[in-house]
Amino acid sequence: MSISPLRAHQPASSSGPRILIYSHDTFGLGHIRRCRAIANRLATSFHDPSIVIISGSPVIGSFEFGDGIDYVRVPGVVKLPDGTYSTSSLSLDLEETVRIREAIIMATARGLRPDILIVDKEPTGFRDELVQTLQFLKEAGTRIVLGLRDVLDEPAVIVPEWQRKGALAALERFYDEIWVYGLPQIHAPLEAFDLSPAAVRRIVYTGYIPRELPPRPQPARYPKLTREPFVLVTTGGGGDGEELIDWVISAYEADPSIPLGTLVVFGPFIPRARRMAFIERIAGLPRMDAITFDTKIEHLMHRSEGVIAMGGYNTFCEILSFDKRALIVPRRTPRLEQTIRAERAAELGLVSMLDGAMLEPGARRDPAMMGLAIRALAEQPLPSKSFPKGLLDGLDRIEAATHALMTQTRIAAPRDAVFA
Repeated sequence: MSISPLRAHQPASSSGPRILIYSHDTFGLGHIRRCRAIANRLATSFHDPSIVIISGSPVIGSFEFGDGIDYVRVPGVVKLPDGTYSTSSLSLDLEETVRIREAIIMATARGLRPDILIVDKEPTGFRDELVQTLQFLKEAGTRIVLGLRDVLDEPAVIVPEWQRKGALAALERFYDEIWVYGLPQIHAPLEAFDLSPAAVRRIVYTGYIPRELPPRPQPARYPKLTREPFVLVTTGGGGDGEELIDWVISAYEADPSIPLGTLVVFGPFIPRARRMAFIERIAGLPRMDAITFDTKIEHLMHRSEGVIAMGGYNTFCEILSFDKRALIVPRRTPRLEQTIRAERAAELGLVSMLDGAMLEPGARRDPAMMGLAIRALAEQPLPSKSFPKGLLDGLDRIEAATHALMTQTRIAAPRDAVFA
């Protein structure tokens, strides 16, 4: 095996690969859970690895990571309903917060001296906070990878957005490979871009990232309702899932005879006042119950008869991995990502769906429509009946690609000089 130039002056006691994973994590759980799944796989496929995840997620400390993995928390930012951003905790303006994040990212890169950098979704990072680090690591000989979910947004939105951000130029300049965590027959997220032939050759479709049941150190105390067949309602982090939860509750209020019970998992980001109002309504419904948050929600999904969700990337991977019948009600704002994924998945017979326009504020949602959809869920074909080839090969392909990158060398400045 060839030795990376970055490793030439490294102590023998630290012989394993060093991998840095950047996740901007402005909101929700999908980004950090995707990065965690990748990190956990890579940690088991190398001897003595050191993998560091840079994240702005306020709940990253709630998740378990395998041996050889740690994380660096940067100050958090959140996306507001109008699409703009704000700091989540600090009494600083956004520009000051970005400067702090940028400094932490660079310091981590200098300290870790990574062989590989994997960037999640944003080629230049949040507000260009990654650009200086990309330039620095490129000169140092680090292999740099951009990891993209299967759907970004509709072309009319994402193409000018990436042009405005300088994302296309960064993709062409800095990235050795582009991993798309999906299949082209479901969606080709870069097809609308005018990429150079060289950049197109660097695109690798990995397939979706499968999920496994995480270990449970002690028996979980789930609601009594889960001892019988039930439907799981999950909206990920929960910050934008209030309308879906309201629609499901209204279905049981209108028709208490729906045979399947339903468990709602609110997520950590739903406003407390709204959560308490939902709990009060659910308390009067014998076929419904709720919990606030479960970092190992995979166990609940595995036990369920089916899933009702908005269809973000993370939840979609779990539905496929555990082969669960699913009803997807995708949001349409601020991005059409969920809608594009859900419509194509429904065409392939992987899920059923209802129009996400019903989740818009002020929309008149018909409880009977949701009730009929819940009843139909039990008779729906399993997703596995319609799986395309390689659908869940994501982690296998990522592992193979990472090993291939580790065997490559690049001419770079001497390590001690670069990281001095």
